[in-house]
Parts: sequence; structure tokens; C-alpha cells
Amino acid sequence: MDFIEFARSRFSCKKFDSRLFWACTILGVMTACAQAQSNDIVAEGESPVRLSDSYSFTEGPAADTRGDVFFTDQPNNRIYRWDCESGKITLFTDQSGRSNGMYFDAQGNLIACADMDNQLWSFDMKGHSRILITDFGGKLLNGPNDVWISKDGGYYLTDPYFKRDYWTRSPERQQPVEGLYYLAPGSKQLTMLDSTLNQPNGIVGTPDGKHLYVAEAKANRILKYDIQPDDCLTNRQVFADMGSDGMTIDDRGNIYLTGDGVTVFDKDGHKITHFPIPEDWTANVCFGGKERDILFITASKSVYTLKMLVHGVK
Repeated sequence: MDFIEFARSRFSCKKFDSRLFWACTILGVMTACAQAQSNDIVAEGESPVRLSDSYSFTEGPAADTRGDVFFTDQPNNRIYRWDCESGKITLFTDQSGRSNGMYFDAQGNLIACADMDNQLWSFDMKGHSRILITDFGGKLLNGPNDVWISKDGGYYLTDPYFKRDYWTRSPERQQPVEGLYYLAPGSKQLTMLDSTLNQPNGIVGTPDGKHLYVAEAKANRILKYDIQPDDCLTNRQVFADMGSDGMTIDDRGNIYLTGDGVTVFDKDGHKITHFPIPEDWTANVCFGGKERDILFITASKSVYTLKMLVHGVK
């Protein structure tokens, strides 16, 4: 029995309300479309596969041009590398600056939010690091959390305040606000883009450089901005009434949010699916693999992969 036949059978009494019937019909069509979208992004028969559960807390996955994924074990001050061909995971560095969110720049350097001393670092592929940013306005940052780099080389950086047990400096908040910052190509000075956020966390932009998405942890929502040609942000609006830790985006414009597993919204802000992950917390996601069709998931003590039909973007 199809949906319309079912609805007619349910409303065949004398008090049949045609408006209710068609409302139900439209709802059924919308539900079917959402389910079709959900089934259309994951490879047939695939589900999340745990690669390893030997870490303390995984974060910050970022894929290089080859498709290998680098991720952090933040409490243990390490960055690991997952080889997309062999599937092996090896240690990249045990001096990561307690890195959190990470992203590759156009030169192949791994840019990391080094939370130990609240700095922004750059790693070459031999594991050597250098410090890019140490402060804003002469004061330490609160705790750089996540970074996204646009095609023109500009860095967008979130700086919430999450007190860490391993901090050796003063545990008090260093900046008066929890800001969203921008670092222009070639510059050594941050620019404040938004000083009114409530624990900004995950961040990702569209590949055309037109839109930026930022998670607000305490406000439990995702914000969307328009990126202007001068790199300023305008038209701030609520994209989704759901918070997130890390985020990523696919080639259809779908946004992947984390926390309780992975939740996916389409580019218009409609929820299309949810992937449960059997861990206490899902921290972050990115697309890796040679074809960028492997969703790489960092979740508590583990890392997972999920084969997709969609692809990541850079």
C-alpha cells in the first residue's frame, strides 16, 4: 500500500479533512526525500569501522593532498598519520603542542591549534614545527581550537576558553572575549572578525570562499556568514539549532556536525541523516582517501572510517 492509499484508508470516515490529508501527503514526500538523500551519501552496505581504540582523546583530523589523514591524541601531545593506501597508523610527532584542530595549507604544511601555550603552529612533513601566532593585542589567546584556510591563503581561527588540566601558564582566561579571528596571507597579526560568540568551536568554509560556518558550543547552534572579497564577514545567521565540535563539508555542500555521533545537514539547513558512533563523544571529522570519499572520524579513544558516495572538498 502506498502512502496516499494509506492516508485515504485512514481518513475514509465522514469527517475526512482534505487539508489534513494533503498535509500528511506532503510530509510523507518530504520524509521520503530526506531518506533518499541519506541513502545517497553513504556507500551501499557501509557503516563506520573502528581502526583503533588506543588513544586518550582523538581530535583534529586533516587530510593532505595524497589523502592521508593526520589526527591528534591531544592529552598525550601526539599527532598520528593514517596512510590511506596501507591503512597503517604511525606516529608523526610526540611534540604537538597539545594540538587540537588542524588544516593543511596550500604549501603542504600542517597548521595546528597548539593548545599547550595557546599558539598557532605550522608543521612540515618531517615533523618540524614553527610558531605562527602567539598572541592578540599583546595577550595570549584563550585556547585556539579550530582553523580553516581559504583558497587565497587566509586563516579563520576560533579561540574559545576551555580550561585544560595540562596548562602550565595561568589557567585564567587571557582574552576578554572568545573570538573568531582572521590571519591574512603573509601577516603576523590577527584581526578580530566576531567578538560576540559564545564558545566558538568547529569551523569550515565553502570551497568557493563565499560562506563560513562556525559552531557555538554554549549557544548550541551553527552560524553561517557570508565572506566578502575583503575577507570580512557579513549576514550572520543561524544555520542549524544544534551545536558541534569539529565540522567538515562535502562536494554537495552538506555540513557534517559532531558530538553525539555525526549529524549531516544539507546546504539549506535541513537535517538529512545521523551516523551513531559507539563512543562517549565524537569530536571531529574530515574526508580522506585518494578520492576523498572516506569519512574519517575522531571519537574519544578511537578513530573510525566510513566509505561514502560523496567526496570532501579543499
